[in-house]
Amino acid sequence: MTVERLLHHLTTVDVAALPKDRGVVVQPIGAVEQHGPHLPVVTDALVAERIARGAVARLPDDAPVWVLPTLHYGKSTEHLGRAGTVSLSTRTLLSVCEDVGRSVAASGFRRLVFVNGHGGNPSTLDTVARDVRVETGLQVFPVTTGRLGLPADLDLPDAEFSVHGGHVETSLLLALEPSLVRLDRAVEGGRAVADLYRDKRHLSLEGVVPTAWVTDDLSANGVIGDPVHASAEVGHRVREAWESRLAQALLEIVGFEFPGTV
Repeated sequence: MTVERLLHHLTTVDVAALPKDRGVVVQPIGAVEQHGPHLPVVTDALVAERIARGAVARLPDDAPVWVLPTLHYGKSTEHLGRAGTVSLSTRTLLSVCEDVGRSVAASGFRRLVFVNGHGGNPSTLDTVARDVRVETGLQVFPVTTGRLGLPADLDLPDAEFSVHGGHVETSLLLALEPSLVRLDRAVEGGRAVADLYRDKRHLSLEGVVPTAWVTDDLSANGVIGDPVHASAEVGHRVREAWESRLAQALLEIVGFEFPGTV
């Protein structure tokens, strides 16, 4: 991705001259939190940043899309008490994202995309997206990388219960930043989660009828899933899928307007 795509590397004169009517500003956001004994606490922020920048790098040169610096902290209250976790409260995260929205609007842009890499942020981002929309008139799009879906031919058993430090997340880090992964420490965690919901028709961990949970409810070692057989090959396939799908979405967002706003 060229420097010109990084909004914070431009001067105020450069930003003022950008074509903002169709322009899109991308705000990566993640978390700093425990990811078991084998992954760095920066995992979610790193994923958000790399997927956002990778997607933007795939766009045509004339696509009016720019990326802001990554917000590393998120709402990680479910992991509080485990070493390395730094969490914002819901109220603080709402305020930070509202301020970002106000600032983007004040610079003249009309579209803001949150690219989120942390499973604890989506509900807050959904809320703040509408609040920013109402207050500023921005078109706001909250996107969570994990919701972009896995490659169709990637069949992982109990993938819906592998939500933290498991096969997919560990594979992604092996693809994105292998020097930060301690695969020799990788162990399964939260083994009983799948069994807990297997006979439930309606209840789920994070589905239609979700269960509010904290890490201590599910895992002793902080992992919810099985990272033991993770591989960079799987990680590259997931990264490719996420970057490609996000890039396609960004192109749809460019110039998007509700009928009542044109």
